[in-house]
Amino acid sequence: MQDELRNMDAEEKAALIKTLSSQLLVEGRTDLLLKAISVPVLEQLRIEAARATLSPLLITEDYHFLLPEFGNKEVQLSPIHKALYLLFLNHPEGIEFKNLVDYREELLQLYQKIGNRIDMDKITETVNRLVNPLDNAINEKCSRIKAAFSDLMDEYQADYYIINSHVKRHQGSSMKLWFERLKIINLPRELVVYQCS
Repeated sequence: MQDELRNMDAEEKAALIKTLSSQLLVEGRTDLLLKAISVPVLEQLRIEAARATLSPLLITEDYHFLLPEFGNKEVQLSPIHKALYLLFLNHPEGIEFKNLVDYREELLQLYQKIGNRIDMDKITETVNRLVNPLDNAINEKCSRIKAAFSDLMDEYQADYYIINSHVKRHQGSSMKLWFERLKIINLPRELVVYQCS
């Protein structure tokens, strides 16, 4: 059986899984089907299924975040949340929170553009707190962003829009293993429409 599976292409494997899962459903053995698929894989499948229902994220000239496919609903975020979100959109490769200080100037510029009526000292103070690895401000801001998107859609759709964790494994030549704990936005960038400069 293992040799047969190795010789199958992805489409053939998918067809086999479909046949076997249909048979288990007919037999009323959803317990075995769940055991075979596993809960983590089921969660990944739900997230992938949500992908077909995603809305473009329209960022207007005056930095309103709109979701056209969800009745043009606006994602309610303050200027600092919008600046932070745009920073992560600008870096699809991800950013480790501990390295946010490397992006301080970019975040400062974004916040200045969006919060143009806010006092410069206040902008600087807020950005300095965000990039300080010993301050919890970044986690608080990410939680607020998550809540804003979760208010407008289900959790599987929201998973594409929020700032998520992504662990990247690295192995050096000396067999030393290390991990990057990146934060990323999974939204396909072709769904991000900028009307601002």
